[in-house]
Order: sequence, then C-alpha cells, then structure tokens
Amino acid sequence: MTARTHDDETAANPRAAWMGTLAKARPAELEDRWARLCSDLTEIPDWQRLRGPETGMVMVRGRAGGDGSPFNLGEMTVTRCTVRLKDGAVGHAYVAGRDGRHAELAAAVDALMQNRQRAEAAMTAVVRPLAEAQATRRDLAARQANATKVEFFTLVRGED
Repeated sequence: MTARTHDDETAANPRAAWMGTLAKARPAELEDRWARLCSDLTEIPDWQRLRGPETGMVMVRGRAGGDGSPFNLGEMTVTRCTVRLKDGAVGHAYVAGRDGRHAELAAAVDALMQNRQRAEAAMTAVVRPLAEAQATRRDLAARQANATKVEFFTLVRGED
C-alpha cells in the first residue's frame, strides 16, 4: 500500500483541496485576496446567505499513533456558512473558530469556483496565493523544528 500525497488528493478531489485552503487561510489574507479578486472582476459578486454564518461545536476524533483505534479527542468551535450567488451557484464553508466573515468569504469563493468563467479568476487571485502562503509557513515551521532536533544515543554498559 502506498502513501497518498497532497498532490494525489488534490487531483482526486480539487474541490476538497480549495475548500481546505480557504478554511485554513488567515482571515486577513482571505479578505485581502477577496479585495484583489473584486478589483479584477467586471462585476463584483453579490450573494444571498442561505445559512449562517452559524457557530457551533464539533467532536474531533483522533487515532493513537495515527492508525490505532479512534477516540474522541475533544470538541472544537467551527463556523459554517452557505451562500448563493445571483447566477445560482451555491458555496459552502466550514472554518475553525468563530469568524463569521471568514466563513462567508470562503463560501463566496467556493460558489465562484462552481462557475467555469469565474473559477480561473478565483483560483488565480485567491486560492493559489493562499495555498502558496500556507505551504511557505509549513516549510518554515518544519525547518525551525528540524533546527532544534536532538539526536539521542545510548551507551551500552558492560554490566550484566
């Protein structure tokens, strides 16, 4: 059995990839990217809220060692939102925390991604730059963690 990579998952389900990127985005970055997208479009997208933003709790599950028996790790606050654009496209979003604006913008971008004419503009102006910023932060965190890595070794004593 081979391990799946992020690129494999992105190819298999691109919507899950962009929704994950939007959900993990920093709210200020998403707001900035949204403003850039709106300045590039001829018509600023307008939407109607179908649901939310609503804040609630979800149970987070974990697995011991990553492959052990599942257990309830604890609860986490999430905010969800569903919007419909004037052209009928519907977008959904779930984000960690209580930021309703973050959830609403993420849902609006998801709705834009449903429209072939607007999808490339939304991908170029919003999703790709956010994904690149997230990858840069992950790489920096990994380098910082590796810089503090300590190698342990054990000396064998001659006693029985």
